[in-house]
Amino acid sequence: MLLAVDAGNTNVVFAVHDGKEWRGRWRIATRADRTSDEYAVWLLALFQHSGINANDVTRCVIGTVVPAALYNLRRLCRDWFDTEPLVARAPLNWGFQIRVDQPNEVGADRLLNALASHHHYGGPLMVIDFGTATTFDVVDSDGAYLGGVIAPGINLSIEALHKAAARLPRIGIGRPQAVIGRSTVPAMQSGIYWGYVGLIEGLVARITAEYGKPLKVIATGGLAPLFAEGTLAIERTDPDITLEGLRLLADRNPVPVFHHSALRDPLRSDSD
Repeated sequence: MLLAVDAGNTNVVFAVHDGKEWRGRWRIATRADRTSDEYAVWLLALFQHSGINANDVTRCVIGTVVPAALYNLRRLCRDWFDTEPLVARAPLNWGFQIRVDQPNEVGADRLLNALASHHHYGGPLMVIDFGTATTFDVVDSDGAYLGGVIAPGINLSIEALHKAAARLPRIGIGRPQAVIGRSTVPAMQSGIYWGYVGLIEGLVARITAEYGKPLKVIATGGLAPLFAEGTLAIERTDPDITLEGLRLLADRNPVPVFHHSALRDPLRSDSD
């Protein structure tokens, strides 16, 4: 089985694929100082609850936009699963060209989304990922990654509004019944939700116009269904795009060689 790890700025998602389907998905808050042993205690308990034998995991793949978290995620794979993880990076075999000025600067999540969305839906397309940042990425008809747009994520916008304006409360995200708010909280909710819908529709229209041809629009991330309800610009939502990208990338590349010398010295702490 394959253990896929998607480490974002807010959460780390772990998932297990048995060659036919995803057997389980679990998430934990991202903390760069979380040790490999802490991950293992939490993850192995979830494996047991889901009826998954950790010994059946023979491959690991990691995609992360948080470099500081990579060390302990690697240690998790080495120490607890006896595998050397494949780490999603631009120089790997993606099966498509990365047609941007600085390929090594592109976040792994964006390339993974491009890989999986083109595999499942064909191109040309645009994939929108609602994460800590909201990304709009363009994939050509041949699967090539063409770049895109990075916008502030919805939760960042809410937090900034709350912190910068003393009398404005922290609010939750939801679709308001009306655009015109008749008190402070509904007015804020309307501004956040419908303002973001406007951002989505505006960027989709401008990106499509610049590309010059119609683009399929796929959305992923936890908030994708909520915003898909408010606009016709999003054609389809798929919560597993990034995980699918990790699976496809692992299948395209050789399994890294695991050297037992990479195992942790029992007298050496993770912080050494």
